[in-house]
Amino acid sequence: MTLQQVRSEMREVAPSVYAWIQPDGGWCLNNAGLILDGECAVLVDTAATERRTRVLAEAVGALAPAGPDFVVNTHFHGDHTFGNSYFKPRATIIAHENCARDQIAAGAGLRGLWPDVEWGETPVLGPDVTYRGDEAAVHSGGRRIALLHPGTAHTTGDTVVWLPDEGVLFTGDVVWSGSTPFCLMGSVTGSLEAIGGLRALGAETVVPGHGPVGGAELLDETAAYLNWLLEVAESGLRAGRSALETARCTELGAWAAFLDAERIVGNLHRAYAELAGAVPGAPIDVATAFGEMTQFHGGLPVCHA
Repeated sequence: MTLQQVRSEMREVAPSVYAWIQPDGGWCLNNAGLILDGECAVLVDTAATERRTRVLAEAVGALAPAGPDFVVNTHFHGDHTFGNSYFKPRATIIAHENCARDQIAAGAGLRGLWPDVEWGETPVLGPDVTYRGDEAAVHSGGRRIALLHPGTAHTTGDTVVWLPDEGVLFTGDVVWSGSTPFCLMGSVTGSLEAIGGLRALGAETVVPGHGPVGGAELLDETAAYLNWLLEVAESGLRAGRSALETARCTELGAWAAFLDAERIVGNLHRAYAELAGAVPGAPIDVATAFGEMTQFHGGLPVCHA
């Protein structure tokens, strides 16, 4: 696949605020964001492969020729961070301290799940600056960009980027659009709490980690799936079924049209652990869960990165 064949769109969602969208939002086809203020540029996330990062860099360069001054990573997963090195040495990379910890632990492990993907030159590069607690800020020209840690949700180190003056919220993978939410490395209940907090912000435009841009309905849609998932998990536990068995006998109903339905298995592993008393983000066997997701899918889930 050449650079010209990579489908993407840089869409202005507010004055000098852009969402970079990669259809269709499936595995490793993430979104990113660009915030401009005078000569300062802030990039929200990068991309999974060298080829896709080069396309992102071209789109950024058309609006900010010198490149971004800051890169904010919303979490540690490689589809949002593997392109970090491409924007060095100019950019300062910022993330929550838990994101940095988990990125070091994960390394390039994502590449091993899809060995046939052409990852290119994408060395794992962690943040230059980390923050702890619930909030930090980047001051870009005259604009204050809030970095909010909503608690353990998609991962233990999520950051959402909030522009209160424009009503724009970049959620990373705390919120999804047209894709099955995924909490295997975070928390189902924590995600619901995080979404409740994000709803209170009153965002008009929501840029999810994957899928089309929307409004507050994306928060409601993600929460509805997760509440449904908890009911499925409780039923499965009462029946004495494993996570995979429960997934196989569950009618997806309203969620059947979502991409990557196999994530229900990983989500059930997390929900089962939490219903058994595990704290949000407690370590569980991710490799086993992904293996069962593959069984549910009938083969390795498709990754078009």
